[in-house]
Amino acid sequence: MDEAGGCASSGGFRPGVNSLDEPPNSRIFLVISKYTPESVLRERFSPFGEIQDIWVVRDKHTKESKGIAFVKFARSSQACRAMEEMHGQCLSPNDTKPIKVFIAQSRSSGSHRDVEDEELTRIFVMIPKSYTEEDLREKFKVYGDIEYCSIIKNKVTGESKGLGYVRYLKPSQAAQAIENCDRSFKAILAEPKNKASESSEQDHYSSMRQETLVHEPRVNMFPFEQQPEFSSFEKNDNRGQEAISKRLSVVSRVPFTEEQLFSIFDIIPGLEYCEVQRDPYSNYGHGVVQYFNVASAIYAKYKLHGFQYPPGNRIGVSFIDDGSNATDLLRKMATQMVAAQLASMVWNNPSQQQFLQFGGNSGAQLPQIQTDVVLPSCKKKAPPETPVKERLFIVFNPHPLPLDVLEDIFCRFGNLIEVYLVSGKNVGYAKYADRISANDAITALHGKILNGVRLKVMLADSPREESNKRQRTY
Repeated sequence: MDEAGGCASSGGFRPGVNSLDEPPNSRIFLVISKYTPESVLRERFSPFGEIQDIWVVRDKHTKESKGIAFVKFARSSQACRAMEEMHGQCLSPNDTKPIKVFIAQSRSSGSHRDVEDEELTRIFVMIPKSYTEEDLREKFKVYGDIEYCSIIKNKVTGESKGLGYVRYLKPSQAAQAIENCDRSFKAILAEPKNKASESSEQDHYSSMRQETLVHEPRVNMFPFEQQPEFSSFEKNDNRGQEAISKRLSVVSRVPFTEEQLFSIFDIIPGLEYCEVQRDPYSNYGHGVVQYFNVASAIYAKYKLHGFQYPPGNRIGVSFIDDGSNATDLLRKMATQMVAAQLASMVWNNPSQQQFLQFGGNSGAQLPQIQTDVVLPSCKKKAPPETPVKERLFIVFNPHPLPLDVLEDIFCRFGNLIEVYLVSGKNVGYAKYADRISANDAITALHGKILNGVRLKVMLADSPREESNKRQRTY
């Protein structure tokens, strides 16, 4: 967004650089035609709420639109509703290609959220301990259709901890709940749903409760009260019983932004996401960082624990205990490191790739695929001369998968003609002879993790359009 095109021509409030993500998720990211004027964007998106500004990204030299735009709304619910209703629509009768609409992630993150992203539909709330799940549903059903409610309970006594989750069917409904529910619920969007999320959010809120209500024994996510994180880093590093996980807690005497947190921890490859968590009762900085694998998290912990940022202020980095067995995690870490090195060798050396693909012996074996995705059985590829009906654009994070693995994955949906990688990039393409097969591949694989690599699978632009622009990933 350093390249802005049009701006709010009708006057009114225009957010500054530091308030682009206030409130969170109030900005949408658009992939549009290069010939779409700002006036059309304003006309089509203004029915969803107050537009604070519009940016059309333009080439620095030619000033031509790059086919990318941002629309900033006053409220998160307005942006979410715009995404839900406009994604896949055509802006005018003359347009033949539908637009793509996502919730723009914070400026530090670099990834955007779509309408199916669970992070936009699940909220985390503080509730009276007497509440049942039915009470919770009754309170929050006025804001939209609820998929489920759950209350966090003490594992030993079965009593409510005064914390709960509400999952809505649509992001706009979750945003409405956060904006309009009683402030006593302290509603926020929940962290990604995994084993560690509940413990992290529990500790975040129990930290506030501990200082204001009761003193219960717990793992302190704000360890400045006891100071060991900053008085003796060497002592902290030698704790033999320390838990190990992919998630790290970051603490600092000086507050930091998500952009600063991202810039520090992105030094270590494999960063999945980072989030700053505000403590309303202190000025300390607290964040949560998650990596795609345990190896990266361990390296980041021991590399950055005690790092001075800003100079003179040391940050404390510790693992967030998700209850996993440390031995199993270390075993997985070793497996992931070997897999990553093997993938890197294959990616950088075509001869090695060919050796692995066809085997070093007469008994060629099918590549092993590790994933929780339910994949159909393998199908025969279409002949190479078959006309291409649909192309898919594939983004890999943190590195591309070997070609034999890709072929094994994408041929399972039928009518695959070819799959190939772009040299030196973490992207590739798959060509299909049938649009239904291509759509099935998108539905099954987009956003999923296979062999430790997260895939983004989407329809590719036509070759004519791609020839006129630099390849980008969003």
